Amino acid sequence: MSTSLIILAAGKGTRMQSDLPKVLHRIAHAPMLWHAMRAGLALEPECTVVVAGHEAEQVEAAARDFDPEVMIVRQESQLGTAHAVAQARPALEGFAGDAIVLYGDTPFISEETLAAMAEARRDHDVVVLGFEAADPGRYGRLVTEGDSLLRIVEYKDATEEERTITLCNSGVVAADAQTLFGLIDAVGNDNAAQEFYLTDIVGIARARGLSATVVRCAEAETMGVNSRADLAAAEAAFQSMARTRALEDGVALQAPDTVFFAWDTAIGRESEVEPNVIFGPGVTVESGARIRAFSHLEGCHVSRGAIVGPFARLRPGAELAENVHVGNFVEVKNALLHEGVKANHLTYLGDAEIGARTNIGAGTITCNYDGVFKHRTVIGRDAFIGSDTMLVAPVTVGDRAMTASGSVITEDIPADALAVARARQETKLGLAAKLMQMLKARKAKLSKG
Repeated sequence: MSTSLIILAAGKGTRMQSDLPKVLHRIAHAPMLWHAMRAGLALEPECTVVVAGHEAEQVEAAARDFDPEVMIVRQESQLGTAHAVAQARPALEGFAGDAIVLYGDTPFISEETLAAMAEARRDHDVVVLGFEAADPGRYGRLVTEGDSLLRIVEYKDATEEERTITLCNSGVVAADAQTLFGLIDAVGNDNAAQEFYLTDIVGIARARGLSATVVRCAEAETMGVNSRADLAAAEAAFQSMARTRALEDGVALQAPDTVFFAWDTAIGRESEVEPNVIFGPGVTVESGARIRAFSHLEGCHVSRGAIVGPFARLRPGAELAENVHVGNFVEVKNALLHEGVKANHLTYLGDAEIGARTNIGAGTITCNYDGVFKHRTVIGRDAFIGSDTMLVAPVTVGDRAMTASGSVITEDIPADALAVARARQETKLGLAAKLMQMLKARKAKLSKG
């Protein structure tokens, strides 16, 4: 059975106190909307429809960054969830398959839960995702009889007896797409909020002789984000889940609560992560690597056996091959370090390629930017770059070549050559003592005056 996703992302999110649309606020360096879209990928959807409203252009741009093929429709007036889903009808005209309704501000619905809903659809016309709430509060309640879902009642419209129910509505719904739109056509707004509730489709379906059921998930999966406090809680929840998943996958975390992951961080088993490490988006760490304390990684790849840090920064485009050592206060950006390269301290390597087993001395800088353009530095294999070398790009250093400490390299160096590019030292005997005596006398004179 083909599946389509309908993701509701039209709300303004007034309680966020922000000009940014609510679904574009970030959890683990990614918009909440992306989390919802990624979860839906487990169903291999034929198409995804995002319903945008407030600041629709921004929402559309973000959605297309994740999936260029996504379809965007607009809900110009926010008249309720059923009204929002109805806006997807033209995009799914003639679609023969299931539609699953997700929410851009509910980022943690799991792939396993969505798979369970798809499975339940084989036996039921309408499937609703529910959860047992520790504190049901103002959630909508699911009224059931055995495996059958009789109706969903909003808290504002529930009786006192219905409010004692702890099985609550997540808002996530699955049904045949055309059946879903047919049910929505019958939804009215005769309720306390005068909105068109998607939840009303269950009662309408039952009245038409259709079946409905509930798939249950953990309450944590249904966490919605409506305020800055909710956003902070969602970030904490994501990090807790990511740390647990890393440990279960065989990653050694010395101090898990101090390690922060991005939404797409990938770390292989037998890797080790020391305290106070931050992973930005786009990081892959292969098995057996070691990320030492207080390092920051983003948009990079770290191969097996590599050691990063402590206090290292890997920026986008950093590619570390096997057994590379990048030490304290080393920054790498848009650079390929081949197998066995060592840059152990106080170095910047940007827009560069470093050959296998080359040693980069402390204080080395690839001077890659002329104020307008970036330029590339290429260093061959088994080279030795002396401490405090400035490599003014574009420049090439050959295999097994060396630079003398303190050199400013502005020309290519052939293989096996030694380059010395510094001013000749002159030593003036006794001048230091005379200069110091003169300075102290000047200071004494000034203090008396």
